[in-house]
Amino acid sequence: MNKIYLDNQATTPLDPSVLDAIMPYLTSKFGNAASRSHAFGWEAEEAVDIAREQVATLIGATPQEIIFTSGATESINLALKGSAQIEPTKKHIITFKTEHKAVLDICEFLENSGFVITYLPVNSDGLISLKKLKLAIRKDTFLISVLHANNEIGVIQPIAEIGEICNTHNLIFHVDAAQSVGKVPIDVEKMNIHLLSISAHKIYGPKGCGALYIRRKNPPIELTPIIHGGGHEKGFRPGTLAVHNIVGLGKACEISQQQMNEESIQIKLLRDKLLDGLKSEIPNLFINGTMDYRLTGNLNVCFPSAKSDSIMMSMRDIALSSGSACTSASIQPSHVLKALGLTKEESHASIRFGIGRFNTETEIEYTIKKVVKTVNQNCNIAV
Repeated sequence: MNKIYLDNQATTPLDPSVLDAIMPYLTSKFGNAASRSHAFGWEAEEAVDIAREQVATLIGATPQEIIFTSGATESINLALKGSAQIEPTKKHIITFKTEHKAVLDICEFLENSGFVITYLPVNSDGLISLKKLKLAIRKDTFLISVLHANNEIGVIQPIAEIGEICNTHNLIFHVDAAQSVGKVPIDVEKMNIHLLSISAHKIYGPKGCGALYIRRKNPPIELTPIIHGGGHEKGFRPGTLAVHNIVGLGKACEISQQQMNEESIQIKLLRDKLLDGLKSEIPNLFINGTMDYRLTGNLNVCFPSAKSDSIMMSMRDIALSSGSACTSASIQPSHVLKALGLTKEESHASIRFGIGRFNTETEIEYTIKKVVKTVNQNCNIAV
């Protein structure tokens, strides 16, 4: 058995069709999309326009509402910092303890700049409480930021319901959709989303590219740019566009749009096979986060009395994770699992399996056998 990749929440392999779409813009079609005096520039600009439409179509937006960035982290920075400077009298943001570090770190920055952040808890299953969210809203609240699908435990939050709350209270609603775009249906209009962050490399596109959806009407959202110099992307994100990456993001969105339903069914079959196989041999394992509202490709499991680092080190041929790729070097327990109520020991005994588009049934069968053997050995050593 060759190496098996089961860390698709950290990043996904480039889809071959995406690579095919990208290659011409790394070779013969090398024009600058801002060069509007010759055919090379026109060709690049047209490619960007097509990609903008492909991204917009996936989330129910218009192409004019899509701004290209270097990834979801930059999109989140623009969304939160950019909106924070619009209304000087409003200084309160609501978010959640299980958010991605990109949001939490920006919120910490804003706190140091005079803003007040409410970090709401989640239930033991990872879902938020709409009642607690409503109670947290104040007169000076201007924005709610929510991670649609959690990168560690895969839990999907009730975005449409939160959007309705924001609509009722005239609040800006930002959604971190890095993990959910292309995997679950999103309609920014129906869900009352005002700002939505996207990452290409989570949907089989290239690294270093993302997008931010900025609503243009009902209501139009104003943002202050956080980068200056050149006026590209309607002034929101200056700098020469990475046309090849943008083309790749567009193609990845198009493929996801076409394959989402069928792919979700196939991935869920693999995940359920993995879970059933592990539970039959390791009955004391437990799942972190609800299984009712969850990305089909995510399985985060705690193996009591085991240590996740030891398990993963013993299975070098299988790529797994103990949590977010952004914090994988940290020895601290996951802030997400801590928010669910897990002990330090339980957090360090948890492993995330990330199943994706290119995984096979044979790989899952091999993984079950290898994990069961390794966990049992690890538990015996621990005892």
